[in-house]
Amino acid sequence: MLKKILNNKTDIVIGLFLIGLLIAIRAFENNLFYDPFLTYFKLNYTNLALPIVNPVKLFLSLGFRYYLNSMISLGMLFLLFKDIKIIKFSVFLYVLFGTVLMISFFFMLYQMNEPNKMYLFYIRRFLIQPIFLILFVPAFYYQKKIK
Repeated sequence: MLKKILNNKTDIVIGLFLIGLLIAIRAFENNLFYDPFLTYFKLNYTNLALPIVNPVKLFLSLGFRYYLNSMISLGMLFLLFKDIKIIKFSVFLYVLFGTVLMISFFFMLYQMNEPNKMYLFYIRRFLIQPIFLILFVPAFYYQKKIK
């Protein structure tokens, strides 16, 4: 019983550390990542023109941030479920969603004459925030419960 409690303490500490990493990414986003949309969407952006961006830097920055959030999220999922099948499926989903979202974001940004700013906002939100973790945890929990 003591060993089980110690294992749970270790999992709790690791979980808190991973949550701390997600918070640190959010807290230091201005220093860590190139994203002119951070300040743009904090302003009254409906009346402003889109900011001028360096597409390569923006792509690399968004991709790196998505990758960091995904790796930390996969760690959280493994910590919660301890199931390699869930992790493999999650990796597939993260790669698929990340690819679709990045293509959608840059397509809207550069190929549309007047991109819908709200679509850009929400697509970018999925890329820079660990929203998929929030969606996957209850989904996988429910899947395990019905099995």
